[in-house]
Amino acid sequence: MKKIVTVAVIAAAATLAACSPAAKNETAEAANAVATDVNATAAAGINSIDAATDNAMDSISNAADAAGNKVESAADKMKAAAGNAMTDAGNTLKK
Repeated sequence: MKKIVTVAVIAAAATLAACSPAAKNETAEAANAVATDVNATAAAGINSIDAATDNAMDSISNAADAAGNKVESAADKMKAAAGNAMTDAGNTLKK
């Protein structure tokens, strides 16, 4: 993108040599406007990419948290079931 702007500015500068001062000024202003538009478009694109990356990272983090919570819950249930089985086995032996 910067190469295109650079080429446009060089081409504008080359044509300025054959123009009147008013035309030179208008051409310079147009070149500045193009450069400003390119910079604004690039900044908007970067902001969009940053936002998308942040959203993706948040989603991944939330999914990892949810998976961790499910594993922890399953482990707690298994632990409780094993404890209950041991209690039941001990009660059966006492009879």
